[in-house]
Amino acid sequence: MQTSKSLLMGVLAASVSAGAMGDATTAEQLDAPAVAAGCARQFERAQRIDMESFRDYDAQTFRDGHHPDAVTVFASGAVRYGIDAVMEALRSHFENREAVWAWTEKYRVVDGCKSAFILYETTYDIPSVGYHQRALTGVTYTYHRGKWLAVADTGTLLPP
Repeated sequence: MQTSKSLLMGVLAASVSAGAMGDATTAEQLDAPAVAAGCARQFERAQRIDMESFRDYDAQTFRDGHHPDAVTVFASGAVRYGIDAVMEALRSHFENREAVWAWTEKYRVVDGCKSAFILYETTYDIPSVGYHQRALTGVTYTYHRGKWLAVADTGTLLPP
C-alpha cells in the first residue's frame, strides 16, 4: 500500500509540476508578441544607425554596429572577413568623406530577437571622379548579447 501511495504522490507531483511549466509556457507565449515588437523597434533603430553611420562617415558607430566576425561581399566580388578587414577596405570612404550614399528599402524580414534581413537598392557616387554605382545590397543582422549587429553584407551590381 505504501508503494502505491508513493507512486500516486509521485504522479500527482509530476502533474502539478507539468501544469506549472505549462503556465510558464503560456505566459511566455502571451508575452512573445510584446517581446517581438520590442525587438522589431530595436532593430529599426539599429539598421537605421548602420545605414546612416556609413552615409555620414561615422566609422566608429559603423564598426560598433557590426559583429566581430562580419563578412562583406562587395558588388565587385571582393570579400572581406571580420570587421577589421571590412573597416580597412572601407577606410578611404570614411577618410575621404566625398562619396554620396543613398538607399531605398525593398524588402525586410525580422525573426523575433534572432535574426533579420533587409534588401536595399543603393547608389554610391563619387562626383569628383565621375563614379556611379547602383546595386542591390542585402544586409543580414543577428541579435547578439542584447543588441542587433550586422553580420553579413552583400552587393550585386545593377545596370546604371
